[in-house]
Amino acid sequence: MRPKITYYGHSCFSIEISGKSILFDPFITPNPKASMIDVSTIQPDLILVTHGHGDHIADLVTIAKQCKAQVISAYEIIEWLSDQGIKNGLPMNIGGTINLGFCKIKMVKAEHSSSFSDGSYAGNAAGFIIQSNDCCFYYAGDTALTMDMQLIPLSYNLDFSFLPIGDNFTMGVEDAVKASKLIECKKVIGMHFDTFPPIEIDHKHAYDSFSDGGINLILPLINQTFEL
Repeated sequence: MRPKITYYGHSCFSIEISGKSILFDPFITPNPKASMIDVSTIQPDLILVTHGHGDHIADLVTIAKQCKAQVISAYEIIEWLSDQGIKNGLPMNIGGTINLGFCKIKMVKAEHSSSFSDGSYAGNAAGFIIQSNDCCFYYAGDTALTMDMQLIPLSYNLDFSFLPIGDNFTMGVEDAVKASKLIECKKVIGMHFDTFPPIEIDHKHAYDSFSDGGINLILPLINQTFEL
């Protein structure tokens, strides 16, 4: 079964694999570019959260409550969710792997900060590698280019990856091309771009840069659903 992906803007995606829906980093309602999306219709089975910044957790509590999805994130974020009344959380930390039956999830390092809106500590920023019978992919979260990425292909053969490309707060296009080579992945879905002025990108330059590196870049439209 081919994975089905829906882009909700910024770094928020859902992906359907093995009959289940996984939602990543729910930030929708504060994003004016995603105003056409009705958050009440989003019903994932699982929510994965990379770090505690508002542009990754703004709709987390709302969606988690409405669908009672399990939430996987850093220990500190799961504790914070518990205080919000979300009890179906599963804490992880970097280097750990869990088997949920329909997929295995490994939490890997991301080079980024992580805090809640009040400035309190939200654990370490992370990315995830998801492995199922349908596919194996890497969701990098917010990260800089790091040599740790070269460890990924030692254990995983990635079908595709979600990489930030907006620069300023994360990798830009040039570093994301280098990251694609470190993780040995030829198909990349761009994220964390165009939402705010500091992360607006030149789409042609992005496509050309990835193409020159022999990598297929996908820049999805908000509310677009596509298969890989």
